[in-house]
Amino acid sequence: MDQILPPDIQWIVPPLGTLLVAAAAFWFLNKTLANRPTLGLYRQLFFVAIAITAAFAFVGALPLQDKTLIFQIMALLLTTLVGLSSTTFVSNAMAGLMLKATGGFNEGDYIRVGDYFGGVKTKGLLHTEIQSEDRDLIHLPNLYIITNPVQVVDQKGTLISTELSIGYDVHRRRVRRLLLAAAEQANLTEPFVLITTLGDYAVTYRISGLLEDGSTAISSRSSLRGAVLDVLHEDGVEIMTPAVMNQRPLSPDAAVIPVKVFGDSPDADNGKAEKAMFDKSELAGRLSRFRERKARLSDELKELRDADEAANAEAIARHERQIGRLDAVLENYRDRDD
Repeated sequence: MDQILPPDIQWIVPPLGTLLVAAAAFWFLNKTLANRPTLGLYRQLFFVAIAITAAFAFVGALPLQDKTLIFQIMALLLTTLVGLSSTTFVSNAMAGLMLKATGGFNEGDYIRVGDYFGGVKTKGLLHTEIQSEDRDLIHLPNLYIITNPVQVVDQKGTLISTELSIGYDVHRRRVRRLLLAAAEQANLTEPFVLITTLGDYAVTYRISGLLEDGSTAISSRSSLRGAVLDVLHEDGVEIMTPAVMNQRPLSPDAAVIPVKVFGDSPDADNGKAEKAMFDKSELAGRLSRFRERKARLSDELKELRDADEAANAEAIARHERQIGRLDAVLENYRDRDD
């Protein structure tokens, strides 16, 4: 190369070689990691590191006598840039690393952060990209995500619900029966009805049910609302808003109560709402109690063996059987959770 180029432009070889090496590194990383979306965050970090290294290497390859001042200026600019953007760039980058480390959600999950809901498309270094219900892409800064509660839709099952207001002249058991029928039409399992508000002019009900496929939450919620409308209207029940004031001429001795009681048995949800809402926390508490009992039995077993293993053979065998049953239960719960 020195023999091909004229002597007065041979100085361009080292800087040009540095740029070519940097470009080759960019191309290699992009080709290697392009089809691995889970490593997108690390790819961005590698690109930033290569760009900074290439800039300093390019200056170092220039044929200058004193490069100290240039390096100092570059370091000062880099430090100033980091300092000025510490509340945005660095904070979002640190938030991105935190999201990657905690693994609260992954690509393909449905999340709700504040007023935003959608499917996660990309988890980047500075932002997380979600696709909204309108099929638009929304870029959420990672700092915003870690400073707000994140609701992740469980793909193995989520709770679907809707609320509506019915007048006081319709008995609650009739409303409950119709709402449960609507939930069954919407293919929800373990449905339950809650009375959330006793308003001035209407009663607010909430019908909820478990959807086994969390990926169809939006369409299933619409199907539930449609089923509620169909079932109630076909049965002649008016759906009212709390703002509707029903004015009807009544005689002084008339009472605004249902004329007929629908259903011959009291409500029998048997804690179905709590079981559906708090199943994971209830399971965690049950597992904690099982582990505590196993630890207590293990301590007692050790004391029995230390005291007199031969004399306490029957008690030792009983404790071992109980510990074995607890191990089997805990293993079963671990398999279900996986």
